[in-house]
Amino acid sequence: MKLKIAVLPGDGIGPEISVQGVNVINAVCKKFGHEVSYEYALCGAAAIDEVGDPFPDETYNICKEADAVLFSAVGDPKFDNDPTATVRPEQGLLAMRKKLGLFANIRPVQTFKCMVHNSPLKAELVENADFICIRELTGGMYFGEKYQDDDKAYDTNMYTRTEIERILKVAFEYAMKRRKHLTVVDKANVLASSRLWRKIAQELAPLYPEVTTDYMYVDNAAMRMIQEPSFFDVMVTENTFGDILTDEGSVISGSMGLLPSASTGEGTPVFEPIHGSWPQAKGLNIANPVAQILSVAMLFEYFNLKEEGELIRRAVNVSLDKGVRTPDIQVKGGREYGTKEVGEWITDYIINA
Repeated sequence: MKLKIAVLPGDGIGPEISVQGVNVINAVCKKFGHEVSYEYALCGAAAIDEVGDPFPDETYNICKEADAVLFSAVGDPKFDNDPTATVRPEQGLLAMRKKLGLFANIRPVQTFKCMVHNSPLKAELVENADFICIRELTGGMYFGEKYQDDDKAYDTNMYTRTEIERILKVAFEYAMKRRKHLTVVDKANVLASSRLWRKIAQELAPLYPEVTTDYMYVDNAAMRMIQEPSFFDVMVTENTFGDILTDEGSVISGSMGLLPSASTGEGTPVFEPIHGSWPQAKGLNIANPVAQILSVAMLFEYFNLKEEGELIRRAVNVSLDKGVRTPDIQVKGGREYGTKEVGEWITDYIINA
């Protein structure tokens, strides 16, 4: 298979983990006889500094023409600490999703047996957790009409039937491939937009009779994820709720540095870790590359290259079992591996498997 991949390293630790993701792609392609080519592009703060735009047209065109995008992270403190800034790195990520028509964010939440101790939750609660959060990406308050002055501000949480139907269909299809249980998360007791979500979900549910569909208010879902994460199989929700719940889900695994994601829809799919740019760790060789590497596994699986994805997952599991870990997830007294060393270990495992 021939793959053309756009690589967007971004900001902070992004360039460091991006290298490890690309190295894993190269190792897998060499082992399985695939051809791969790359085109690198600017985004986030790096793009603002270079051209004044967090997602310039040149980057968009590179992404549009690629088979997949390997994205790392955006964000920089000089923008976080300036509430008057009119252009921000995160706007590049939103623009990428919008322009590429990526309306479905797929975030698996799973635990690793050797890492259960790292979760702040009790081991018996998290050890069997394995679910997928599906977040709508291009609607809601993030993209609705906005206003701000010194005394008033608002963000409009608007959704259309088309936007809701397409993300719900994605969720039902994922549920059909898994344990056939879908939880629709909303706030229908308060929000009109949520009531439309629930109405449309109830209309679609009979089309998937094998799927058990239930409905849960977002506050209850947030509690249930902590109290009984194994309850969930597939969860679907709107943009803002999804952003919050998926970050909450990261504590189940014990680290945001362990969880990948995919954003799919009408255009080129994007594969990225769920963590941020962690600018304080930039250049220190301490960032965990596992989430980026597992995003590569999702990339191969998207193209139905399941054996390739499984090999990457196995390499990651073995590395964690053997204690090849960055400082943030290492056990007390264990050797602390750097970003580069963890990536090289996983890459070597793939090559020699």
